[in-house]
Formats: sequence, C-alpha cells, structure tokens
Amino acid sequence: MDYISELAAIAKTHGGIIQTKIAAECGISKAMLYKLCKENKIHRIAKGQYILPDEMQDELLSISKRSENIIFSHETALYLNGISDRTPFEHTLTAPSGCIPSAAIKAECKVYYIKPELFLLGKTTLRTPSGNYVAAYDLERTICDVIRSRNKIGTETFLAALKLYAASPKKDLNKLNTYAKKMRISNILRQYLEVLL
Repeated sequence: MDYISELAAIAKTHGGIIQTKIAAECGISKAMLYKLCKENKIHRIAKGQYILPDEMQDELLSISKRSENIIFSHETALYLNGISDRTPFEHTLTAPSGCIPSAAIKAECKVYYIKPELFLLGKTTLRTPSGNYVAAYDLERTICDVIRSRNKIGTETFLAALKLYAASPKKDLNKLNTYAKKMRISNILRQYLEVLL
C-alpha cells in the first residue's frame, strides 16, 4: 500500500486534514501514522489530526473537527462573516452549557456557553480563509452574541461590530429582532440600533 498517496487523497477530500479515524477506515493504523510522523512524512497538528508536510494548516477547520458541540461565535464569527478585518488573537466559540469541550480546545480558544435550546439558533456554515467550511453563527446571531457579551469582548470591538453591521447591505433587521427576542436582549439591542440606524 502506498500510504502517502492514500493519505494525500484523504487530505484532499477533508480540507488538508488527515484524521486518525478516517485513516483507520482506509486501512492505515495509528501505528503507521506514528511511524510516518517520526519519518517526517506527515506532521501531527492536534490529537488525532495530521497534515502533509507541504500543506498549510487550516486552524479553524482543525478546531471544528475536534467536537460536534462547538460553533464559532463572537470575534471569530465577526471575522468569518466579514464584519471584522482583524484575525482574532484567540478563536472564540460557543458550546451548549453542560457540554464541556476538551482541554485542548479550551487551551486554544475562548469558550462561551449557552442554554442548549439557543445553541443552534443562527447556526450556518462559513468559509475559512483557507477555503474550507466550518460551523459558525450567521451575522445576526453574532451581533446578538456580541451584545450579550459586550463587557467581555471590549468596547472597541463591540462598537466597531455594531457600526459595520448597521452599514452592511447584508443585514436582516427582522431576523436580528427575532433572535434578540429569543435571547432576551431586545431592549438593549433597540438602544444601540436607535443610535446607529
């Protein structure tokens, strides 16, 4: 078996990332991955994830593949939605309360928690700078999250996000209002939008 061409095929169909479980389904054992890693034919980027030496790692895709129960939110979602041009210093994601992400995710990312019934509200898939798709919140949900967490994310980021949203041709105020009601922030949202719109 030509392991490298097999792994290259896996990488090609999975955004450049070779996951141990997918390699195993193709007949490549953990021991073989370990051996190839020692020989510098592949590089380990996280537990159960490898890339080929000439591949650029898509950090967002790597994080998203580590858990089904995380969605990119707040600053990272602002960036993915095109409302912030700054790559976040630390990626932000949301998990349902009661579902604790792994220590590796918590070490790399800022994690927010929300009631399980609000977890999927506004979930969509957005394209990373590397061209892969990851679970993230849509623009309106992200604005609601930013308003809810305004004391944690900093005034500058918060106000810049609201101004850019207000000026965005993609904004959907009806959807924003629906989300704000479900997340119980309608009054606060109104105060800010009255100033901006």
